[in-house]
Amino acid sequence: MTLENDFLQLEASRRSVYNLGKNVTLTEAQLVELIKTAVKEAPTAFNNQTVRTVILLGNKHTQVWDIVADRLKAEVPSAEAYQATLAKLDGFKEGYATVLFYTDTDVVTEFEQKFALYADNFYDWSEQGHGIAAYAVWLAATAAGLGANLQHYNPLIDEQFAEAFDIPANWRLRSQLIIGSLEAEAGEKAYVADDIRFRVEK
Repeated sequence: MTLENDFLQLEASRRSVYNLGKNVTLTEAQLVELIKTAVKEAPTAFNNQTVRTVILLGNKHTQVWDIVADRLKAEVPSAEAYQATLAKLDGFKEGYATVLFYTDTDVVTEFEQKFALYADNFYDWSEQGHGIAAYAVWLAATAAGLGANLQHYNPLIDEQFAEAFDIPANWRLRSQLIIGSLEAEAGEKAYVADDIRFRVEK
């Protein structure tokens, strides 16, 4: 097996896994280091490193989803729908950790000013950097035998998270990655046909 094939197989193994648990063989310190390394090694435009993360374990991991549950009470249209929402959020709580991904908007602004010719692009590039970092953590978790799924409850819960976890005002929440042990395999992934997605020109 070549390194290239190993990587492609890792990509193929990564899935959105919703049946997560706390049976994680890594120590908390090992998981934190895995996440930190994956984010640090992920590329960003001009190496401006706009991605920030908050890694939540134990009671803090549970608190995230309690906050989301409280906030969604005002948004979900019926009691029945809210119970379904709570069931989904309880599934996230069954995981082991949540990683909150933020963009440091001060850095984006700094580079917009420093490189005015490209100013209109730096926010878009920061979004690309966020996506790459989240994907890198997801792949690293997959390589470690863990499952994950990515959520986007922002901006509904931005203020509540900022208060609960002392988030700087210049950090903008972009996504939430839940990580845990694989308690059930993910379903098959459907693919759009290659002739729709890809063009090769010579």
